[in-house]
Amino acid sequence: MAELFKPSREDEVQGAVRWAIENGKSLEIVGHGSKRLIGCPFEADAVLDMTGLAGVTLYEPEELVLSARAGTTMVAIEALLASRGQYLAFEPINYGALFGQSGLGTIGGTIAANLSGPRRVRAGAARDHLLGVVAVSGHGETFRSGGRVVKNVTGYDLCKLIAGSWGTLAVITEVTIKVLPQPPVEATVLAFGLDENAALTAMTKAMGLPCNVSAAAHLPDYVAVAFEGLLGTEATTAFRIEGMAAAVAHGVAAVEGLLRSVTARASSTLEELESRMLWRGIRDVRAFRVGSPSGERALWRVSTAPSRCFEFVRQISPASQLFYDWAGGLLWIATRPSPDCGAGEIRDGLAAVGGHATLIRAPESVRASVGAFMPETGPLAPLTRRVKEGFDPKGVLNPGRMWVGI
Repeated sequence: MAELFKPSREDEVQGAVRWAIENGKSLEIVGHGSKRLIGCPFEADAVLDMTGLAGVTLYEPEELVLSARAGTTMVAIEALLASRGQYLAFEPINYGALFGQSGLGTIGGTIAANLSGPRRVRAGAARDHLLGVVAVSGHGETFRSGGRVVKNVTGYDLCKLIAGSWGTLAVITEVTIKVLPQPPVEATVLAFGLDENAALTAMTKAMGLPCNVSAAAHLPDYVAVAFEGLLGTEATTAFRIEGMAAAVAHGVAAVEGLLRSVTARASSTLEELESRMLWRGIRDVRAFRVGSPSGERALWRVSTAPSRCFEFVRQISPASQLFYDWAGGLLWIATRPSPDCGAGEIRDGLAAVGGHATLIRAPESVRASVGAFMPETGPLAPLTRRVKEGFDPKGVLNPGRMWVGI
């Protein structure tokens, strides 16, 4: 059984890393485990459980700044922000349901995985809201990067490097993030029965409207039925509008007018509560969660330019199931059973249109053979290796989780 470290102080994190260095051991860094099965399988000598290092250390609503220790749950952070009418604009996904887990997710894991949601095209991902980070490198040294305000750019920006490194470069112990006022009103306009070409036209035009369309998605019929009580059984194209009440009313009217130029069918509107439920389900990929009809399929998260999504889809098997998180810049694809879980066709398709894909859910043997992250080619691979060696020369932190040797 692997040794377990559960630090409650920053110096104990440092001590665990130094123990690993001195004894030639490796560490698996975990929080609540909602993302533990994402990435290449690897064996570690000890587990570094960060859930004991929790709590909000600073919250200044007037300055739109929050600092929290890495093990603080996203549920706790989102509840605190909601109590002051604020939120995380990048609306990070909770991966737990995709693995049949109740893991809450932590702020450290959210930053380490650089999570985002349906507002990404407008608001960016986690790294775009990260102001500062405290972390322990693979040298066993604590370092700080960034500050409490957006304009603080002193020194090399390590925040952008740490976000999305999946714990392979450093153990995050504390983060400082930018928060924003929550839009007071939201609504979602729904169009039914659009084919992919009509949906492409509508979503492209809607995102260019002079109103705050903050999200757009196209859900085929087999995805729409997963939202029983909110949607019907037809393909559904959804558009979220946020802002002040008058602006939302104007935006709803503008989107409805746009849809009349695309389809003769009438649209409908979800008010705030139902709108939030819908987009939370899209964010968390509810249609492909464990227990759903597609819950046992392998699952890919594909990021490509929205304008090229349909071109890419035409190159993969029609037996795959998918939906378009248009304004998140994402395709979620549940592939048909195959030895490589669709890795060949997905990566070949992206070579033609650009973008990258992450194998989110698949058997361990497949993740080991094809890799979970896009293979790095050209000068990027040696650069990534040099960065890893600079931060973690002994390879003690999540070794091999992203790529062999990384």
